[in-house]
Amino acid sequence: MNSEQFCENGRKMVDYISTYLEKIRDRHVVHNVTPGYMRPLLPTEAPQDPEDFAEVFKDIDKIIMPGVTHWHSPRFHGYFAAGNSYPSILGDMLSDAIGCIGFSWATSPACTELEVITTDWLGKMLGLPEEFLHRSPGRGGGVIQSTASETVLLCLLAARTRTLDKYQQTHKHMDEMEVMAKLVGYTSDQSNSSVGRSGLLGAVRMRKLDTDDKFSLRGETLRKAIEEDKASGLIPFFLCASLGTTGTCAFDNLEELGPICKCKQEDMWLHIDAAYAGSAFVCPEFRHLMKGVEYADTFSINPHKWMLINFDLSVMWIKDSSLLVDAFNVDPVYLRHENAGKGAPDYRHWQIPLGRRFRSLKLWFMLRSYGVTGVQAYIRKHVSLAKEFEQMVLNDSRFEVVADVIMGLVCFRLKGNNTTTERLLEEILQDGRIYLIPAIVHNIYTLRLAICAERTNSDDIAFSFSVIQSCSDRVLKRFPPTDDLRKAVIDVSDSQCSIETNGKYSNGDSPKIPYH
Repeated sequence: MNSEQFCENGRKMVDYISTYLEKIRDRHVVHNVTPGYMRPLLPTEAPQDPEDFAEVFKDIDKIIMPGVTHWHSPRFHGYFAAGNSYPSILGDMLSDAIGCIGFSWATSPACTELEVITTDWLGKMLGLPEEFLHRSPGRGGGVIQSTASETVLLCLLAARTRTLDKYQQTHKHMDEMEVMAKLVGYTSDQSNSSVGRSGLLGAVRMRKLDTDDKFSLRGETLRKAIEEDKASGLIPFFLCASLGTTGTCAFDNLEELGPICKCKQEDMWLHIDAAYAGSAFVCPEFRHLMKGVEYADTFSINPHKWMLINFDLSVMWIKDSSLLVDAFNVDPVYLRHENAGKGAPDYRHWQIPLGRRFRSLKLWFMLRSYGVTGVQAYIRKHVSLAKEFEQMVLNDSRFEVVADVIMGLVCFRLKGNNTTTERLLEEILQDGRIYLIPAIVHNIYTLRLAICAERTNSDDIAFSFSVIQSCSDRVLKRFPPTDDLRKAVIDVSDSQCSIETNGKYSNGDSPKIPYH
């Protein structure tokens, strides 16, 4: 392909992407294929001779798009937001064109230095303490990782190394494996699954701790767990606290947890996982939720979730980068360069992989194109839309809201037992016009509606709720309330039907019955 053909095909692809995003509401949000759908559509071997790109282009709609779930549809409400914006897309395009592998300053100075500057910009936008920034007099700074999951593992391994070194200095008779067998880390029963997986990969036990009625991990719970484990001869070394849990977007109490981790007798590594909700701290009105962040050793967010950056771009800040460098430093001669240690980090020491892409370009493009005020407006819009949906749920007496609505997530359910809400989700997914996922918190089966797409507006929220209502109508018609609820009345002003109980209608909300 010559440069003229490249430009022509490039323009065609940019037009396709633009049309795809602008008209994404016209697409069915969820795919309608079964596993293996693609195999009969493609040959069993790669083509021996080059094909015209026009033929490849035709197969996008024929082969690829039928198997796509459209995460950027305003009617996609599963998981959390997947960031996206035109400046971010353009940044990735330029990064791919430059194609540097920026594991050290020498391999492409701009790759390293722009990352240093933009992670400092972002840290200041969030209101992080100065010691987390490269510009601070200490050893702090930010680094772009692929995901928050990788960050948790990285921090756990660094904490493990630090604890092993410290413990063996005072217990010289114990070898490394003996000490590792005694290590125990902590997290809440609401934390992301990546935390438990990091414990498995790091070969240390990870203990999940109960949360309170707001799904928050509290200091007293941590303190008791530490006392129990130390009495059993274990060595507490790590806590992963969550700001914005996956299930309900709950916030652990850092003001209580931090002093316990950092007291002299414990000296535990405190990592804060704020993958989704951390982006909201660009808005000053949400920063009270991160009180106690000064106790953390490391802090991470995923701008590729809620800050208009397409996957992958997760940012981790650390107070003392030497804890990473010392833990993971392997320095063969072919990776050395004469400017090492002269004012810029070699990021290969700050991560698990060696290679790294020029990801700071898309962060730089987005921040300059939107500005701080534009990012704040985007976050506030999503929070406002979540509040709109919450009010719709509260206005329909068949539903209840399960957790406080603080960010862009609403957790709700049909009143009654868990089975009723499970059936509702099955109906919604079968209907296919919107997409939701469930969560189970404190044995309560709940549905999560997340505001995900940049283009989502009030009309989209009203549409999504109308789908939920109509699906609820069908479920409750097929599975009438149990005997415990036969005297309950469902009075739904926005619904097309009422529920008949025992041949009669009455007024009032359905009472709660025990959860399964």
